[in-house]
Amino acid sequence: MARRPAKARRHAKSRPQGILELTSRGFGFVKTAEGEFFIPANKINGAFPGDLVEISRISSQKQDDFASYVDSKHQRLCGRVVRVVMREQRTIVGRYEIADPFGVVVPDDPKIPYDIFTLRKDAPYVADGDVVEVEMTEYPSRNSAATGRVLRVIGSEDEGSVEIDRIISHFKLETVFSASALEEAEALKQDTAVAEGRGYRRISDELVFTIDPVDARDYDDAVSCTWDGKYWHLGVYIADVSAFVDYGSSIDLAARRRASSVYLVDRVLPMLPEKISNDLCSLVPSKPRQAIAVQALIRADGQVESYEVFPAVICSKARLSYDQALALLLADAHASASELQHAFRACEMPMGALALSEELLPLLKSSIESLSSLAEKQFHLRYEAGCMDFERTEAKVRLDEAGNPTEVRLRKRDRATHAIEEAMILANRLVAQYLIDHLQPCVFRVHDAPDGEALYALYQILSEMPEYGDLDEWAFCSGRPKVLQEVLARAKGKPEHELISLLLLRSMKRAVYTTDDRPHFGVALEHYCHFTSPIRRYPDLLVHRMLKIVFFGETETSGALKKALPWMAEHSSKMERTAEKAAYQSQQFKLVEYMQRDIGSTFEGVISGVSTFGLFVQLPNTAIGHLPLRELSDEHFSFDPDRYVLTGADSGVRYQLGQSIKVVLVAAHPRERRLSLRLSHRV
Repeated sequence: MARRPAKARRHAKSRPQGILELTSRGFGFVKTAEGEFFIPANKINGAFPGDLVEISRISSQKQDDFASYVDSKHQRLCGRVVRVVMREQRTIVGRYEIADPFGVVVPDDPKIPYDIFTLRKDAPYVADGDVVEVEMTEYPSRNSAATGRVLRVIGSEDEGSVEIDRIISHFKLETVFSASALEEAEALKQDTAVAEGRGYRRISDELVFTIDPVDARDYDDAVSCTWDGKYWHLGVYIADVSAFVDYGSSIDLAARRRASSVYLVDRVLPMLPEKISNDLCSLVPSKPRQAIAVQALIRADGQVESYEVFPAVICSKARLSYDQALALLLADAHASASELQHAFRACEMPMGALALSEELLPLLKSSIESLSSLAEKQFHLRYEAGCMDFERTEAKVRLDEAGNPTEVRLRKRDRATHAIEEAMILANRLVAQYLIDHLQPCVFRVHDAPDGEALYALYQILSEMPEYGDLDEWAFCSGRPKVLQEVLARAKGKPEHELISLLLLRSMKRAVYTTDDRPHFGVALEHYCHFTSPIRRYPDLLVHRMLKIVFFGETETSGALKKALPWMAEHSSKMERTAEKAAYQSQQFKLVEYMQRDIGSTFEGVISGVSTFGLFVQLPNTAIGHLPLRELSDEHFSFDPDRYVLTGADSGVRYQLGQSIKVVLVAAHPRERRLSLRLSHRV
């Protein structure tokens, strides 16, 4: 075979590469070392979203046809896909349509611009309209269509749960454990007497209890807290998952691949078999459990006087929901035991909770009050050090037994959630410091400071809002914590608060897992790790294993474990993002489905997005709807892409981020996770 001339080989090698991001309109973008390239729809050359592609630049004379899609910056960097270096999509989920002799699969993802052809005779059992997963056998080119074969039928579009199954298939989430993993789990037993013989310390003189969401299924963290007038005595007790999951076992390999439990709207895809997560390692009341304990003596000024980290055997005295804990906190200081019982029982009971005696409730109230006051002191110290006070409203859709949405519950941080959050943050910090002091590697949770370019883009948006027009540009764009804190403080209690919190959060870099010990910008701590949720997060399990090396010494697998920490940390970061996306999409599907009952209703919303196509408006229940440009008025609107402002050419009316606006819900499209809006009155 003749070789290409050296000049041609050098030219091909020098072409930029990057991940193709496609839009639902067909065109896309590729970020490369040479900058971001705009790729027109007719230049993607058979590539799918997520593919690693090689591109070549299109000459300026050929850019006129699509110049209207991009700004002047992107017009200097336009390209076409030359070849696909690596495919991201091996399987596709879509709707099966019969067109004999073919079965045509229309992808669910609107960003995939190709139908996939299968042979009808290879899957005669598939019905028209079924949702299927198809494996790609040939990708599209100039001369051939995309082809594949049906792997499985996910379900019929008439089935209520099929959309969640679509999400599971799209993100390639694992739903079953191998037979060997299940066999290993079934063989496990809880034997705290043996654990104590190995050196686990029995905790019997502390009031240990759990506080979790009312619908929590696993309980991996418990606390105790008292105030003696001089010191807080804090105990954080985390389920000892590493006692049951050996490194390299079938259970461990399954957990390692998953790296995270996935909390979908109608189900949980656990990281560990239920025998472990819901039984052996669940800190249920009145049952002894193995744990890793962090006990700290904390001065009145919030500084840690001393602390211990050690293996323990505990027995939780109570299981509380956050609402129950808050009810005890809000109860009158002189409330009688019967009055506390009444306030306690008025809350929804968590699953499997034990009835608590009137004698125990005052003790729980005192402990939770101590925990809350400690949390306030700890947060104040971190705030002074520059931590970000993000307050986000979390929407959770509740379903009936048939999977139909019945209610949208909104949860903001309150004194009860804040108390547990600060206790866990402190325990995470102390464990990271403990491993550093004992010269052991650790999977740290790090969060780098935001870069100036991202903050400058946000500064331009904020400068359009009257309340933030006096911000010091240099100080803000330098990422000075006090200035960022001031922005969040100004927004507190205002309609745009949620939006500004989200915009500031998006301007920051993602927190990741790594073996490099770097500060966590968001929580303002020099050393930080995740230790408190080993049932649902694999990095926490890795941290527990490193603690066990300190407690009990090296094992046969210690060397392999330490060597694998860097890539397992990177993999865990990736799978964490996947789990978050899947959970978000499942919630959004049911949220939009719930909103179908409110078609025709008027809402007071906040503009959360501005584009050449119109506005995106966040409604009070966190749902986001689209308000097309044509619904604003008949006049022409100009779009400022730097400040995200639409301005009417005739009226001068402006629409910008954070602005309150009244809208009417016109339509709800659950499958597309989309709401259509119109103005309650035209300008």
